[in-house]
Amino acid sequence: MLIGVPKETFPGETRVALIPAQVTDFKKAGFDTIVERGAGAAAGFPDAEYKEKGASSGSRAEVFQKADFIVQVRGYGANPEEGRADLELLRKDQNIAAMFEPLDDPGRVRDVAKTGARAFSMELIPRITRAQSMDVLSSMATLAGYKAVLLAAEALPRIFPMLMTAAGTLTPTKVFVVGVGVAGLQALATAKRLGAVCEAYDVRPAVRDQVISVGAKFVEFDLDTAEAEDKGGYAKEQSAEFIAKQQEQMKAVVARNDVVITTAAIPGRKAPVLVTDAMVQAMAPGSVIIDLAAERGGNCEGTEAGKSVVRHGVTIIGPANLAAATPHHASQMYSKNVRDFIMNMVKEGKLEISLEDEIVEGTLLTQNGEVCHPRVQDALGSSESAEIGSGS
Repeated sequence: MLIGVPKETFPGETRVALIPAQVTDFKKAGFDTIVERGAGAAAGFPDAEYKEKGASSGSRAEVFQKADFIVQVRGYGANPEEGRADLELLRKDQNIAAMFEPLDDPGRVRDVAKTGARAFSMELIPRITRAQSMDVLSSMATLAGYKAVLLAAEALPRIFPMLMTAAGTLTPTKVFVVGVGVAGLQALATAKRLGAVCEAYDVRPAVRDQVISVGAKFVEFDLDTAEAEDKGGYAKEQSAEFIAKQQEQMKAVVARNDVVITTAAIPGRKAPVLVTDAMVQAMAPGSVIIDLAAERGGNCEGTEAGKSVVRHGVTIIGPANLAAATPHHASQMYSKNVRDFIMNMVKEGKLEISLEDEIVEGTLLTQNGEVCHPRVQDALGSSESAEIGSGS
């Protein structure tokens, strides 16, 4: 089997799907690798390193033409404009693993299916123990949480730690994290290391111990959260009434903090608004909000994806593609995820795709020219019904 690594074409995307170290791993398994020239340069992995590890190089067309298994960071769907050109390069029964954002626009998954390629969505890795080393969402969220704190520290007109100086005592920065998944927990740990006083809130009471474990305080509201968590461990989408009560109780907490970092995002859905304009107005001038859900509409009123704006004297930053801001380690982590994902399907030196494997079943989007993932099929059916209902 020949693994193909094209250069990422999404604007501003600096990651690469496979680093030289994993070329060696695949070679030990009996697989060769072909890398598009310059694919790893932006992440700090020059062509010479790939060659040193035994990979061949070629043009983009050659990579797609020769490879049996294409690995990308952003496939078509997660790269809807520039990625469309790759559809013409895919061929029947070719395998491709990437982030496709399949629930955002399921019609794009159907476009991939028409090529005859077998596509795997790395975002849909099931949340099971055996798949932890393949979980790209957790890998990228770790880096996003870390980077979010650094963005806040740079934008804030004060320092994070308490300092006792000849000029007096400087009080520590107060940081509030909303949503304690992987990104939120990493944000808390990073802010704490910088000397901030941290507190956090999540609709899932089960994360309380995790918050305390990194030295932060868990904020509790008077809300019914018994059904707040799904079987995969993720927070469920809440009702408008629940969110309204949540916002009312959160206002005082937001107001007393210098930095607020929000992380609540639901795949395929608009992010819930958790920080209202009234909350922003209640914050002290110079405060900072980092909205990690900016690409899905934002958790904060006034967030603009990819921009930094000032409202009521508060800086609201809506970073886009934040993991790509640390491309070297982001590529290292993603590459390890991809390697483990592919090697899970290798039996006795050959690729075997079995739907009896929960990981394969959970990630396989297209096969034999058809969309085969149940959630994407349901999303396609819903979107088609909506089109018929609107008379389009």
